[in-house]
Formats: sequence, C-alpha cells, structure tokens
Amino acid sequence: EVQLQASGGGLVQTGGSLRLSCVVSGLTFAEYGIGWFRQMPGKEREGVSCIRGRDGGAYIRDSEKGRFTVSSDNAKNTVYLQMNRMTPGDTAVYYCAADGSIATMRSRTYAMDYWGKGTQVTVSS
Repeated sequence: EVQLQASGGGLVQTGGSLRLSCVVSGLTFAEYGIGWFRQMPGKEREGVSCIRGRDGGAYIRDSEKGRFTVSSDNAKNTVYLQMNRMTPGDTAVYYCAADGSIATMRSRTYAMDYWGKGTQVTVSS
C-alpha cells in the first residue's frame, strides 16, 4: 500500500519558518517525483514545488523562489519543504503527492498517482 504522510504544519508568525516533511512508503522512491501542493481558503489548489526522486532535480514555484526550498533524503524516503519568511498568504493546507512524471506534476494540480493527507499551515499577521 502506498502512503504519503505529510507533517510539520502548524501556526507560525509572519516572518517565521516551517519545515514540512513527506514520508513516502510503498513505492520505489527513485521512480517517482514528489510534489508539494497547497490549497488556500476559497481558492483552487496550486503547485508549490516538486523533486525528482532519481536525481534530486527540484523545481520551486516562481513566486516562492528565494523563500522556499525542497529537498529529499532518499535513505529515509522523505521529502522536505523548507518555508522561510512566511506571510499570511502562505496560509493553506499543504499536500504532498507522488507521480511517475515530473512533467505531469509541473503541468497540473490534479490526478497525481498518489496523494497524502494535508497538513494545515497558518501564518498569523
């Protein structure tokens, strides 16, 4: 059974940082890309970042470059999303997902091979 377990969400003040973790089990990590998506209140889901398990090739949403970084620990089958200088605009439920194609992951926000349950991130002003 494939499972993606996201954690690390919580309440943080403006300017603070959080690190989200996504632990992946039940699939061959190197054969998938792992992505982070978020859904803000009243808005559609959007892609935040993704990383290729095979070689660590990583992508960050343009608007978050310089604040967010994505990394992976293949030995732990875990992907991290480090979020710095956070603002209330980052408040959302963050999800991790796995798909066999990074190109797919970058092109849409639905129909990934596997999804994890979300973790709530709230940034107070």
